[in-house]
Amino acid sequence: MRLRSKTAPTSGDQAAPAVPGPRRSHVGGVVAGSLAAGLAAAVILPFLPVDRVDVDFATAMVLFGFALGWALIAVLSTLFTDQPQRWAVAPAIFMALSGALVLLASDAVVDALGWVWPPALLVLVVWVWARARRELHSRTRVWLLNPVLVVLVVFALGGGYETIRQSTAPTVAMRGQLVDVGPYRLHLECTGSRGPTVILEPGAGGSAASMGLIAPAVARDSRVCVYDRAGRGWSDPAASPPDGAQIATDLHTLLERAHVPGPYVLAGHSFGGLYVRTYAAKYPGEVAGLVLVDSTAAKNEPVSPPEAGSYSVLKHVSSLFATTSRLGIGRLLADTSFSDLPPEYRDDARATAATGKEMSGTLDEYGVANRSTAEAGRLRSLDAKPLVVLTAERGNSKGWMADQNKTVTLSTNSLHRVVPGATHASLVENPDHAASVTKAIHDLVVSVRTGEPLKGP
Repeated sequence: MRLRSKTAPTSGDQAAPAVPGPRRSHVGGVVAGSLAAGLAAAVILPFLPVDRVDVDFATAMVLFGFALGWALIAVLSTLFTDQPQRWAVAPAIFMALSGALVLLASDAVVDALGWVWPPALLVLVVWVWARARRELHSRTRVWLLNPVLVVLVVFALGGGYETIRQSTAPTVAMRGQLVDVGPYRLHLECTGSRGPTVILEPGAGGSAASMGLIAPAVARDSRVCVYDRAGRGWSDPAASPPDGAQIATDLHTLLERAHVPGPYVLAGHSFGGLYVRTYAAKYPGEVAGLVLVDSTAAKNEPVSPPEAGSYSVLKHVSSLFATTSRLGIGRLLADTSFSDLPPEYRDDARATAATGKEMSGTLDEYGVANRSTAEAGRLRSLDAKPLVVLTAERGNSKGWMADQNKTVTLSTNSLHRVVPGATHASLVENPDHAASVTKAIHDLVVSVRTGEPLKGP
């Protein structure tokens, strides 16, 4: 048998050199990077400089950001990996469409969608999980994608809770009236008849309804008005966070346009104490006396100027955080609050506190707190106008009682009462402690009517 000799291949027999294919990225990195990009977009887009800044805008931008993340998974995995994840197009379309409807549809349509999107999202999550389990062969599916899907399930359950509770909550009709004060309308309710008129100023996070233990009791002997600051209760939101000076201006315009004659007895709780002090500093001729209910301390320091221009970072931040109201966060907090208010006030307070507008308004107030405390510090003296300072006995922070004692020196006709067993919140939430507030207002009103000094204790 003859062996075939090995010969070198001729030029015509030479195999073509292997051509390297396009580099394929690891699908896990694509998924992780895309989801991170979507999260970043969801945080950044609500801060776009636009004229309309509210909960609907922030919600839509968050949804658009998440839609971008899912779209990137579909596109980049197809272009750069050998595991295309085309299923990601479905959640991208779902979230983009949802964002467009929130931004452009009427409130009635958005409310109706509350019955649709939670179950639709649950179905979508199950479908995505099944497709990804079959097509995404990476530890990223277990350690990153599945936790994201669990979060979406929580969102769907929260959205369902919000929709069901909103539909089953007692129907609440607005008492009082809406008064146009220029850039927005404020809600005002006045009851009783005998002067001087008492104006109640709730603390941060409080609406007119939150004064439901105090207003009816004061109305038995005096005319009393409660109102909602901009962005609170039934009032319209403000374009930018109002500080104490703006709140005082709004209240002045409100009382003037509603034809409520002064001078007024102003009673403010917590942050509301700052606002009535600022009002007394700006409009001293309209103030007959003050009742400060565990008031936040004022500061004698220069007032920091508001943000230049119309763009407000704080407004964007508060609107972004208020998007959680669509997930039932505000509703859950509201349903566990205001239990001791009379039913009509309790239902009112819960209905308004659950809204994104209310959550945003509360955050706005805290965001400009430093400016508000400085503005309240401009009130250096009430001369001999009656002043009652009420302080909670329990739960005070360091230095709180010293600040309360200092506040008493604003007037030569003043009293300081420490309410036994009371906390900061219970002064308006507990019937027994709220009675101490009512008594303080009554005693000050009597002093105004008679011209006699306040009588202790």
